Amino acid sequence: MNSIDKSSRVPLYSQLMDIIIEKITNSLSENDQLASEREICDTYDLSRSTVRQAMVELQKEGYIYKVHGKGTFVAPKRLNQDLMQFYSFTEEMKKIGKEPKSVVIDCEVIEANEFLSEKMKIEEGKGLYKITRLRKADDTPMLYEVTYLPLKRFPGLNKQDLESRAMYDIFKNKFAVDIFMAEEYFQPVLTNKLESKYLEIPEGAPSLKIERLSFELDKIIEYTISVARGDKFKYKVRLLNK
Repeated sequence: MNSIDKSSRVPLYSQLMDIIIEKITNSLSENDQLASEREICDTYDLSRSTVRQAMVELQKEGYIYKVHGKGTFVAPKRLNQDLMQFYSFTEEMKKIGKEPKSVVIDCEVIEANEFLSEKMKIEEGKGLYKITRLRKADDTPMLYEVTYLPLKRFPGLNKQDLESRAMYDIFKNKFAVDIFMAEEYFQPVLTNKLESKYLEIPEGAPSLKIERLSFELDKIIEYTISVARGDKFKYKVRLLNK
């Protein structure tokens, strides 16, 4: 579609959205500048209010972003994550053409407190790795993560490994861990001061808290708390009517 059909029952702003989305998908790159609202009005013979409505909706849906005084630009791609499949941040970033990076902020050995003992089904006082990481895509911060791993199951795990290889690759190839399944819990949150510092977004911005429990057979071998930027992730669930 590259023209507006004014006799159609489809609203004009919706037709314009389809045209712009097609251009973004097929011929534009992230952060490319779009034509101004005035230019779009002239090109498609539309009113300013119709064009503005289309641009507002496109911004809500994450296709574009505006910079005051400079114009409108193609928004960076969001990670569209299918929750019905097991996934790796590293692999998902590669799928959308991003270079994944993990910055290990801290890696320490701690003792399981009452909360972690109950969460991971282990004895209180047992040794755990506590790994704090910042996950990036093309140098853009995406996730702030804190991971807990049983010390006994991952002897010799070190910071260098975590910075150079994907965690699940380390699990499989260094420790012969085969993850049987994972459970995840999602909760909308407001970004706190520490998270906002690392994610480079304002304190109080909307984010998504994700808790993951990964199992090796019937034992929990990973507990991860992630805070995902609300402007960078979109999650999908497929529901089947049986």
